[in-house]
Amino acid sequence: MPDNTIKLIECPRDAMQGWPHPISTAQKTAYIRSLLTVGFDTLDFGSFVSPKAIPQMADTGEVIAGLDTGVSRSRLLAIVANVRGAEEALKYEAVHFLGFPFSISETFQRRNANSTIAEAMERVIRIRELCREHGRQLVIYISMGFGNPYGDPYDRGKVIDRVQQLVAAGISIISLADTVGVADPGTIAWLFGQLIPAFPGVEFGAHLHARPDGWEEKISAAWEQGCRRFDTALGGIGGCPMAGDELVGNMATERLVRYCEKHHIVHNLDTAALEKASDLASQLFRIP
Repeated sequence: MPDNTIKLIECPRDAMQGWPHPISTAQKTAYIRSLLTVGFDTLDFGSFVSPKAIPQMADTGEVIAGLDTGVSRSRLLAIVANVRGAEEALKYEAVHFLGFPFSISETFQRRNANSTIAEAMERVIRIRELCREHGRQLVIYISMGFGNPYGDPYDRGKVIDRVQQLVAAGISIISLADTVGVADPGTIAWLFGQLIPAFPGVEFGAHLHARPDGWEEKISAAWEQGCRRFDTALGGIGGCPMAGDELVGNMATERLVRYCEKHHIVHNLDTAALEKASDLASQLFRIP
């Protein structure tokens, strides 16, 4: 990939999973079909987790049945939290990536996946084996990668240590996730500035959450240190409900696209298809 080309991962799953109103299978399918026409590298489209924990994602298998991924260059990513979820996801040939949230906060790891960090590492190793057996790829999201609101000890070195452990386990795609919108440009720049040169065989990504102000500085901090993989969601919908701030959502796709155009960064998206998908997102999420 040329150094001025960005890889965009659209995250309708992150947008939909916490939405307060039920979204029908037909609506989800239509929305993801529209996103498949845009040209995103990857769609984080659904998850195979407990329907009690995330009821909005209980129909992920049904959504897959309504998609024709053969007409799109985009690949599908499904989130899993344990081996059972991974085994279910791997039944679907259309799912190319499995995403696993791995926190450096012990509290959040228990809340999010009902496991300790040590147990999560065991799951990662087993899921990595399953992905290898089935010809798929595992993406690790380091949640609470820039801090947490629980009082658990945080320092940048913990992130470096966790990455080293994951790389030793054979992980080659790692995304740093700002789960509750606490990342500042200095921390973002320091982490990517340390990690990218230290692990040249790893693709590092940024899953940033942001308020309406300050988003551009966060993108610049990651981009200027060599990060070329970014997660976004149309309309900035999503984010962690535990953030306690309705203004903290996912990084908005539209903003990142504008950033790319401003800085002459190649994004390879069909802008007409993006506009249509954005209109559909506005209807689906009732964006004013």
